Amino acid sequence: MQVVGYETASAPDEDAALLLAEGDGGVERRPLAPGDELAYRLDDRHCAGTIHDGGHVPCDADRAPYCDAHSSTWVCARCTGTCLKDEMDCYEEHAVYLAAFAPDIFKIGVTRSWRLDTRLREQGADRAAHLRTVSNGRIAREIEAELAADLTDRVRVPDKVAGLHRAVDADAWEAVLDELDHLETFAFDYGLDLSVQPVAETIASGTIRGTKGRVLVLESGGSEYAVDLRDLVGYELEPGKVERELQASLGAFGE
Repeated sequence: MQVVGYETASAPDEDAALLLAEGDGGVERRPLAPGDELAYRLDDRHCAGTIHDGGHVPCDADRAPYCDAHSSTWVCARCTGTCLKDEMDCYEEHAVYLAAFAPDIFKIGVTRSWRLDTRLREQGADRAAHLRTVSNGRIAREIEAELAADLTDRVRVPDKVAGLHRAVDADAWEAVLDELDHLETFAFDYGLDLSVQPVAETIASGTIRGTKGRVLVLESGGSEYAVDLRDLVGYELEPGKVERELQASLGAFGE
């Protein structure tokens, strides 16, 4: 059984999930519900292939999570207002937003207006502000590029993990908002309730504490571990708990 993808939780009442393939072309969705147990060991890792029309097309290339033939780059992610496609097609209404990641990382971004709440949850934002609504993606990307001169437009997963146990610096957040016109604000709670930073690991074994964007938090042996779901893609899974020794978090030693 191979991890061939994942889904983030896009609403408060939804669970993230691993997408698993047995080799027969079928894809199983394994929900990552808080309180559930994962008990898999990681075996060999190779290209996860592709999911097409709901079925899995395998690939045995060594490169993971995807080989050159199955890697793709969304061209719109590189857009700064000058369309990189042969013909512009982003005529839907777009939202320009500011997302906050604890304690004090503030990211500018754009998405189609109807996906705003979903997009913020996909990234694991702690707070956010809807700055503007514009008629198409080109205008939104131009505004994003302008604001990115002072605000980042990308946040790495390790930086998100570093703030999993912390709250957003309210003063810093308000100071940024004071400089920007905005239409509405958001606050998100992922229910992780962590007192110390989890240890970054690539494992699929333990009690699920929850997910925040594509970060899965597992508890094992009195420690919490943060797993980037993308780092699991491509691994073959075997039933059973992790056998190697893991670094313990500070919380495992008590106060």
